[in-house]
Amino acid sequence: MRRDVDVAAAGDALVVDGERVAADDLSGIDHDHARVFGRDGHPGWRLGFDSPPPADIAAILPARQKFGRWIDRHGLWRAAVVATVVSAVLVVGVLSAPRWIAPLIPMSVERRLGDTLIGDIDSHSCSGKGGQAALDALAARIEPGRADLRVRAVPVPMVNAITLPGGTILIFDGLLKQAAGPDELAGVLGHEIGHVRHRDTLKGLLREAGLTILTGGANGALANNAGMVVALRYSRDAEGDADDYAIDALRRAHVSPVQTAGFFQRLAKQGDASGALAWLSSHPVSADRRARFLNSRGTGPVTPALDATQWRALSTMCAGDRQAEWWRPF
Repeated sequence: MRRDVDVAAAGDALVVDGERVAADDLSGIDHDHARVFGRDGHPGWRLGFDSPPPADIAAILPARQKFGRWIDRHGLWRAAVVATVVSAVLVVGVLSAPRWIAPLIPMSVERRLGDTLIGDIDSHSCSGKGGQAALDALAARIEPGRADLRVRAVPVPMVNAITLPGGTILIFDGLLKQAAGPDELAGVLGHEIGHVRHRDTLKGLLREAGLTILTGGANGALANNAGMVVALRYSRDAEGDADDYAIDALRRAHVSPVQTAGFFQRLAKQGDASGALAWLSSHPVSADRRARFLNSRGTGPVTPALDATQWRALSTMCAGDRQAEWWRPF
């Protein structure tokens, strides 16, 4: 209820109709025609002046705010510099923190995260006769004695392969159809295994989640953002390290890396005509990367990564399988 009141100065406070009101409890409120003040802890309480108050009262009232208490107290430019520095530190921290956070996360936790992102992979993977056995044989050839790897082929018509947290690698049917032989697929698989060993996917998810929080978009569980894994782009250093890992793995397995270089070159030339942009967008292929594989041939004998029967079973293992329903949202 609007009414007239008596206001007087009393030290560092006002006396309003006989009630003492501390100056620290007052805060300015925007008003078109007059200065209006609110009172902390008293919703709806307002004190307004239709004309400039006397000097002793004006000295007690809060100064008019332009940008806010903290900014007005320290100045706009100083506040802007502080805000910029703090923002830069936060962004740099979010981008660099995954490098040391990821190794601290147990692999069992990372595997559960990967299972949560996609669900029961085995029920959606391709089931052509002999195909999974051939894929397991290829993984064992490149990375022998590592039972923690889980490699599956899925009926998705994209030229791509992705690494999930926890050591699961998905080979898309489009990639199986695009590869000209087992040695080309061996190089791609070795590259993805490199991402597994370096925990690049987990680092990328931690980085993306941190940036999402910084930009105010953290409004759902990470499991609802499985498409993030598909669109995840590794850093140039991560891609180079994964290439080095693949080359070393191929050398140990006595598989030629030259075919992988040819595969990269063929994808780069075909582009979207073969659906290769799916691979190129998440694994950009440069001339340096092709040259690295091309120039890394060893001096010892090499043998095909799989025999003809195994490759036939692997390359056709998704024939007849419908495109996975669980993949359509992505």
